[in-house]
Amino acid sequence: MLVGLERGDDAGVYKLSDDLAIIQTVDFITPIVDDPHTFGQVAAANALSDVYAMGGRPLTAMNVVCFPVKSQDISVLNAILRGGLTKMHEAGVTLVGGHSVEDDELKYGLAVTGVVHPLKMVTRDGARVGDRLILTKPLGTGLVSTAVKGGMAEQQTIDRVAGLMTALNRTASELMTEAGCHACTDITGFGFLGHASGMVEDSSLGMEVSVSAIPTLPEAKGFAEMGLVPAGTYRNREFRSDMIETAGDISDDVMNILFDPQTSGGLLIAVPAETAGVLLQNLHQRGVAEAAIVGAITAEPKGKIVIKE
Repeated sequence: MLVGLERGDDAGVYKLSDDLAIIQTVDFITPIVDDPHTFGQVAAANALSDVYAMGGRPLTAMNVVCFPVKSQDISVLNAILRGGLTKMHEAGVTLVGGHSVEDDELKYGLAVTGVVHPLKMVTRDGARVGDRLILTKPLGTGLVSTAVKGGMAEQQTIDRVAGLMTALNRTASELMTEAGCHACTDITGFGFLGHASGMVEDSSLGMEVSVSAIPTLPEAKGFAEMGLVPAGTYRNREFRSDMIETAGDISDDVMNILFDPQTSGGLLIAVPAETAGVLLQNLHQRGVAEAAIVGAITAEPKGKIVIKE
């Protein structure tokens, strides 16, 4: 076992031979968009992301379904599964089966198996002092999804967020491994700061993050100011507040964005300073247009993240 429960990483990794290890992960979610086909794509991309965060290549997947058969038409489930299969095909993943149960609340996701060379796997705790941090997708999807549920988001915003959440992290994963990245994690339910905390927790490393450099959905701040904040945001803040320090005037609304729970968010990559610029350029050229350098790994304060303007 190369990565197990004790690491709290994005996925488990088990070594089969000197040049082959398998990556295993499972993730399922409740609907965060109205269209069932889009929801299936989002859920599949979200589950596949854990393999990409480990620097691996997903190979097979199994559907995980909870469906309210008494209140939802079976056509809804068919659309969800088609959406998931569409995203699996895009990722080059083979669907090998799955399991479904009747449930009052709809849920869908995947159990995914991938592969990686044991010496090339990427974990969340391999960062080094001086590394630059690259975030590959903008923050704020949780806030926008909350606004969608409240009927307060415009269709253009809904479409853009759906596009972000259905986008695979495949290209970013491939490019980061080519660039010799030291660490990576994907930004999902614990929010940006929640997952970033895992990179320096109980370590001799610190982190500095510049708020002005972080890509954010323009509508997110307005929704935060309106109080359309997911409940998970407050749980995330409470859980990780002891690891966060602020330098400058960082508003409560901005902190809510930084702790906003994401679904199928981007990768947070720690890469040597000398290769960060090239990696960022390559990401932009390959279609990861909103990737940005958002901070750096520091020697102090150990086990803390400093938020700057």
